[in-house]
Amino acid sequence: MGPYKKLWFTLIGVLIVTFSLLGYYGAEVYRQAPPIPAQVLAQDGRQLFDREGILDGQTAWQSVGGMQLGSIWGHGAYQAPDWTADWLHRELTAWLELAAQEQHGKAYAALDGPAQAALREALKLEYRGNRTDDAQVLRLSPRRVQAIANTAHYYDQLFSDAPALQKSREHFAMKENTLPSAERRAQMTQFFFWTAWAAATERPGQKVTYTNNWPHEPLIGNQPSGENLVWSVASVVVLLAGVGFLVWGWAFLRDHDEALPAAGPRDPLTTFALTPSQRGLGKYLFLVVALFIFQVFIGGFTAHYTVEGQQFYGIDVSRWFPYALTRTWHIQAALFWIATGFLAAGLFLAPLINGGKDPKWQRLGVDVLFWALVAVVVGSFIGNYLAIAQVMPPEWNFWLGHQGYEYVDLGRLWQIGKYIGILLWLVLMLRGVVPALRKPGGDKNLLALLTASVGAIGLFYGAGLFYGERTHLSVMEYWRWWVVHLWVEGFFEVFATTALAFIFSTLGLVSVRMATAASLASASLFMLGGIPGTFHHLYFAGTTTPVMAIGASFSALEVVPLIVLGHEAWENWRLKERAPWMENLRWPLMCFVAVAFWNMLGAGVLGFMINPPVALYYIQGLNTTPVHAHAALFGVYGFLALGFTLLVLRYLRPGYRFSPALMKTAFWGLNVGLVLMIFTSLLPIGIIQFHASVTEGLWYARSEAFMQQPLLQNLRWIRTFGDVVFIGGAIAMALQVVLGLMDKAKAPALPQAVRPA
Repeated sequence: MGPYKKLWFTLIGVLIVTFSLLGYYGAEVYRQAPPIPAQVLAQDGRQLFDREGILDGQTAWQSVGGMQLGSIWGHGAYQAPDWTADWLHRELTAWLELAAQEQHGKAYAALDGPAQAALREALKLEYRGNRTDDAQVLRLSPRRVQAIANTAHYYDQLFSDAPALQKSREHFAMKENTLPSAERRAQMTQFFFWTAWAAATERPGQKVTYTNNWPHEPLIGNQPSGENLVWSVASVVVLLAGVGFLVWGWAFLRDHDEALPAAGPRDPLTTFALTPSQRGLGKYLFLVVALFIFQVFIGGFTAHYTVEGQQFYGIDVSRWFPYALTRTWHIQAALFWIATGFLAAGLFLAPLINGGKDPKWQRLGVDVLFWALVAVVVGSFIGNYLAIAQVMPPEWNFWLGHQGYEYVDLGRLWQIGKYIGILLWLVLMLRGVVPALRKPGGDKNLLALLTASVGAIGLFYGAGLFYGERTHLSVMEYWRWWVVHLWVEGFFEVFATTALAFIFSTLGLVSVRMATAASLASASLFMLGGIPGTFHHLYFAGTTTPVMAIGASFSALEVVPLIVLGHEAWENWRLKERAPWMENLRWPLMCFVAVAFWNMLGAGVLGFMINPPVALYYIQGLNTTPVHAHAALFGVYGFLALGFTLLVLRYLRPGYRFSPALMKTAFWGLNVGLVLMIFTSLLPIGIIQFHASVTEGLWYARSEAFMQQPLLQNLRWIRTFGDVVFIGGAIAMALQVVLGLMDKAKAPALPQAVRPA
């Protein structure tokens, strides 16, 4: 540890404390998850359905795309309704209509104010009351049984090909006969009922529902709880305090006087001849841009479904490629190409760390990993198609088809294959890194941190295997966010920071001491907020107040290190002036500058916009969420992967000259397109929905009547401009990489002159 002892102990202490919190309150998720009734009975003792029927409905919902078609508890896609909020409101209004007819002989809307108020109070008492007994038997009144039946009939018609609801299916971007089996449709309505029951029913001995009063539903008094407001204010206070302490530490503890080392006359990495495993990385770069282009085009195709729900400029394509499928492919392709870019960067570094030579059989391992990755991509995409087309047998769906959970949609067998591939990458990395760690002498602290981040990436993806097809939804969400938040936003962030620090120190642009200290400090800051901050995704997923408190407080700290990323962007930009040969790395550096910008804006500003519990209470499941998702996932990790791709390409083809026209088109097209996409379409729609959610309820903000207003239709059409600019930038980026890979000119191992980029 040497001079970094305090930084190492700080990081270790942060990891112990934060993982203890994540584990302890993770056990709380298991203990306090909303119960799934063993039986649901009518008042006369007749069984309506049972726990197995509800879980069968969960698997039926998974088979149609799950979170890729509408959402549950606010998590999922945004064109179709949130099925929890929608079911709840439809059942409530059905109950009111039945009660009005029974008691007054007229429609609810025809009643005077006092009569309506009396019925609403009775509705609230019936729905918020917890009517499960110690044996987990739920008993329902005859009126509620009829309200459930009326609501279930609507859903049965919606997910079939009933002509009466064809227009609704089009508005929701649902294909005709989404779920052909009438039996499975009936089971799915039982699952939807249960999610709405958990959202309406108070926990025993408490005044909040199992989902912390989410969604906003005035009919039964679902509104932000007192705890929600308290911890929302606390999160803002924690953010301000964190920023204050960070600025204080930055001013007083940072070494402002350390001189930067003198850069060498030539790029140090060009003094190494490429190893066989490094030369084999070209196909990884091609796969990155191939999947990138596929993801961008299928994303534009999917976005068009928001204006023509079943057609593409008049052609009915939903029969073959429905919205749920193309959105699945769009997200999965993004995860695959971004991960491939990171894998390629690591595999390029491994021989350099090993003294410029490959361990035995390294090239074979690189080739096997590549083709395994291709097999997982192709196999999972085919499985997604067969599942959503309802061709795959139901019992195979979870394993080979579609898990139904956003970001981990691929079938479990393909997920296991992906995990094995990541473990193979870990082995390949360690074969290059461990010998370097064992060599005596030298400062190995930065390398040790890089090794730890590589190990975390390799191992923690396995958290996604800790739930199964019929696992409770709350428990599944806990483990899903270990992958989506902790694995991606946590350990990938540390790996990227440490890998860049290692590269810049190897290039002689920053000192090893400065790079090591900055990486250790950054890792502590990222992990302090990032690990327990995982809970901010679970405020309303059937968890309790302590989970909300931990999530709100620590996730506010996630924003703190992002405040200084403007300085990081300037530091990265300034590196290009350190040596003449740095001009060769201009465009990778520009991508890293973009990473810092989008980390600040997308992950920081737009992320905190939806972070406090009271904010997320109203906007979870609205278009404000994809604002953050696009800005953070592509803006941060996408540009990181593209920067790594260009960096590796620069050394694979050192004699190739990047086209200034192509690179300017690529860089600015991607950035400007992303800005247009967000600020001319997604964010305005999200803000308008936010107002509707506050004033009427989430059901209305996601409803057919609201979303098909001319203004919102026009805003969705306007997105086309940003999409076209972005697609143009993506094509230019892909073309530049392909042209570079096609250039077979060999440069000398020790270049005689600097080649301009």
